[in-house]
Amino acid sequence: MAEEVLDCVSLRVPALVMENFEAALSSVCRAVSFYHDEDADEWDLQGVKERGAYEEDLAAAFMIAEMVSGFSPHITRGLVPVGGWLARTQQAFPEQLIGKRFAVRGTHIQDAKLPGRITITLDAGLAFGTGEHNSTRGCMVTLEDLVKHHHPQRILDLGTGSGILAIAAAKLMHKNVLATDIDARAARVAGENAKLNGVAGMVHAIRADGWADPHITKAAPFDLVFANILARPLCAMAHELTAHLAPGGVAILAGLLNTQVNWVLSCHRRAGLKLERRLVDGAWSILTLRK
Repeated sequence: MAEEVLDCVSLRVPALVMENFEAALSSVCRAVSFYHDEDADEWDLQGVKERGAYEEDLAAAFMIAEMVSGFSPHITRGLVPVGGWLARTQQAFPEQLIGKRFAVRGTHIQDAKLPGRITITLDAGLAFGTGEHNSTRGCMVTLEDLVKHHHPQRILDLGTGSGILAIAAAKLMHKNVLATDIDARAARVAGENAKLNGVAGMVHAIRADGWADPHITKAAPFDLVFANILARPLCAMAHELTAHLAPGGVAILAGLLNTQVNWVLSCHRRAGLKLERRLVDGAWSILTLRK
């Protein structure tokens, strides 16, 4: 029986238009990787999706990205075996020590857990978020610092992906977390990862399309919201975020480049939030805002 293969889509873009094409890939692909060539200030992007699926959607997303950015990248296509891609990804995914409290590892690592650290077990797969991306790491470091002086009761992880941030919050604070994603597969993977990490009773992972979902409105207002998505949707939802935060509530925003910080901050300040902290990790920023 032939091994299942995935479509692999690769392109290289200047830093100024990176977000446009990342968003195009992310709208269709199950996993997107990034590499920043600092000398050229360009980004190599690669996305994988089911073979032959969503071709019209991908073409439309790229067309919009090109219209908005004014840049037309050279796009290469190929096929990669699912098993081979996952195996290579796992081999390139050693245990990661994040901040002072967290360790993230794949199931292929069987060594004894490190004392004094909260171990989160995740396999690299077709849902975003295994801790290797700057934004995810930055959110976990920010969370670690935040809990020293903030004790949230109602927590939302909006755009949960693999569920890593929801799992980290549940393990660190022993609190229930609502984890939502617009993608049904991501929500399912997040639930499976919560079970793998022993927090299935605390992490409620569901598919939800934005703030209007009744599960979110019923659980609001929130004391803490993670939104590790992209700059454009963050800005579009700034007022809804504020409306769903409790007085004194905190939002940790990520998925934005350093060049996008002023734009994102301006949108959220107009919505009634104030900046408490900015963490910079390479080309990416993580913002802590309070209502």
